[in-house]
Amino acid sequence: MSVWNTIIGQKPVVDMLSRIAEGDPSHLAQSWLFCGPPGSGRSNVALAFAAALECPRHGCGECAVCRSVMAGNHPDVTVMATDKVTIGIDEVRNLVDKSEETPHTAPWHIIIITDVDRMLERTTNVLLKEVEEPAERTIWMLCAPSPQDVLPTIRSRTRLVTLAVPLTRDVAEFIEKDCGVDSRLAARCARLSEGHIGIARLYAMDDQALADRDELIVGVLGLRRVSDAVVLADALLANAEAQATATVDKAVEREKAEFRRINGLKAKDPIPTVIRSEWNAIGKKNDVKRRSTRIMRDVLDRSLNSIASIYRDVAVIQNGAEDAVGIVNLENRHALYDLAASIGRDDAVHRMELIARARRRLGGNGNPRLDFEALFCSLIVFPAPNAGRVTFGS
Repeated sequence: MSVWNTIIGQKPVVDMLSRIAEGDPSHLAQSWLFCGPPGSGRSNVALAFAAALECPRHGCGECAVCRSVMAGNHPDVTVMATDKVTIGIDEVRNLVDKSEETPHTAPWHIIIITDVDRMLERTTNVLLKEVEEPAERTIWMLCAPSPQDVLPTIRSRTRLVTLAVPLTRDVAEFIEKDCGVDSRLAARCARLSEGHIGIARLYAMDDQALADRDELIVGVLGLRRVSDAVVLADALLANAEAQATATVDKAVEREKAEFRRINGLKAKDPIPTVIRSEWNAIGKKNDVKRRSTRIMRDVLDRSLNSIASIYRDVAVIQNGAEDAVGIVNLENRHALYDLAASIGRDDAVHRMELIARARRRLGGNGNPRLDFEALFCSLIVFPAPNAGRVTFGS
């Protein structure tokens, strides 16, 4: 079993990176930028590439090197992932210092940053010199949604690897095997995720997340009054906050349990004074708040993707392209056809622009409640008097 077997829908990229891993190390680029839409698996590709470079058999997937890299505990492969809104400058400085170290057991010291787009400009500048002139045995792998999300000075000093959106059938096959669900549910989760592997897995494993999405789609399609918009925004925000709180609470509990395990403490053993400061640092109020904010933003961003899929489907219907590209929200097909008859093509495009504007406002620390209330108000469909019904296809 190769380390590449877990990469979904990226055959051209896998073929290229496999050849590079098996090639002459002296010709290997030492700074990489992996770009692809959310859910395309860019950080997984980077990790598999790291395993292939460190493995004596170039990514066999069976040796101790491959297993430790893929598990995230290899001493010469460092992965920086953040559950905060931004990556701090001190964290990056620590990485830069670490990058100067000689590999302990493997050919390369590899550093993977999974969300380089979450760095502020001054933080990214700390990386610049190291990416331009890495230490002799160090490889940098940076991951971002697109090259435009990274400073031009970084882009120009890295080798770009661009990932595609995985095909729905590929995601469905993976979800069926990975999550152990039936083919029908796997196909539905893959379709609703629009190629986002992580979200497809979430829908397959979390019935509530799937139900929440269904309720959101029905709510948006049913917007007829301002009061509907206010109620829907309130429900969405409450749900996102509850998800964020529950996720962070579970993470803190796991971290506390792992801390006790590492230090040989049972569940009810008192924390020794010598390590109490480290214990108290787990789940600190400010840290929990930052992590909750990040997760809540992710939930709201996922909600915006779901809302946008409505008007994507409407545009597909209005242009007679359902047979060619399909509809995402098949469960709401009749309501989508009614909406397509109620608004014009320009209006459908305008609504997608309004969703993009709401996303930008949220990314700029806008007030989520006001942003969603304004968005939902702008999506209301007011019944037109004496409007005739228009039929699109069959």
